Amino acid sequence: MGGDIMLTWIAGIGAALCLVYYIVIVVYAGFSVSFSWFWLLAAGFLAFLSWGSRYCRLHPRQVPMWVTVPVMTLTAAALAVFFVTEACVFAGAVSAEKPGLDYVIVLGAKVHERGISNSLRMRLDKAVEYSRISPGTVLILSGGQGADEPMTEAQAMYQYLLDQGVSPTRLVMEPVSSSTVENIAYSQLIIRQTEQSKRDMARKDDGSVAPGPYLQVEEKPVQIGILTSSYHVFRAGMIAKKRGMEDVCGIAAHSDPILFLHLCVRECAAVLKDRLMGNM
Repeated sequence: MGGDIMLTWIAGIGAALCLVYYIVIVVYAGFSVSFSWFWLLAAGFLAFLSWGSRYCRLHPRQVPMWVTVPVMTLTAAALAVFFVTEACVFAGAVSAEKPGLDYVIVLGAKVHERGISNSLRMRLDKAVEYSRISPGTVLILSGGQGADEPMTEAQAMYQYLLDQGVSPTRLVMEPVSSSTVENIAYSQLIIRQTEQSKRDMARKDDGSVAPGPYLQVEEKPVQIGILTSSYHVFRAGMIAKKRGMEDVCGIAAHSDPILFLHLCVRECAAVLKDRLMGNM
């Protein structure tokens, strides 16, 4: 009995909180925020769960066990998957970055007619910060052009970093990709081509290796990082490892504090989708 009462209250309070957070999201960022409908769906489900729990408590003989047991089992399983996935997302958000990497892939985000989005600006500010403590790192700016974007994300990122004083010799644009999987795949191809060019430049006509700084290319593996929003680090890293980048390092940029919870929940759905599709 006590457990039923607790479930009624917890589900009811959860429904109210989901509804309030949905209103906050809409007021703060508008109806265009992707996946915002989830909070209305969650509010409705929790409200139904609260009502159902109370109804079963007051009318125990009117609801058969073959209804309540599957509903509670599926709910518990879904919550378990959700919380385990979210734990991985949060772990990626607080991962320690490593200075002095050879390449850092900076993942793109929305570009508006009026300028870059807050999410992309925070990623680029982190890229500027990282470039100052790691002056030898090359930044791969990865992002194509969406149907409603005035230019490629790579171009917008390039111009922003130039304005912040980052040398153009340290910037490489990847302007084709349209998803995280493509971000990693095309950037990986650029890195391989660049490293091969270094090896070719270091070789003499007779095939031997000329002395000089390019010798290090033959001696040590290339160290690569992926810079993206904190909530996105886990998924990006797992996709990179799926493509053979075993020692890739995540670099977390700040995320919008108001939307952070929403973005983490949306990321949970993206993680599950990429897992099912074999991308990670």
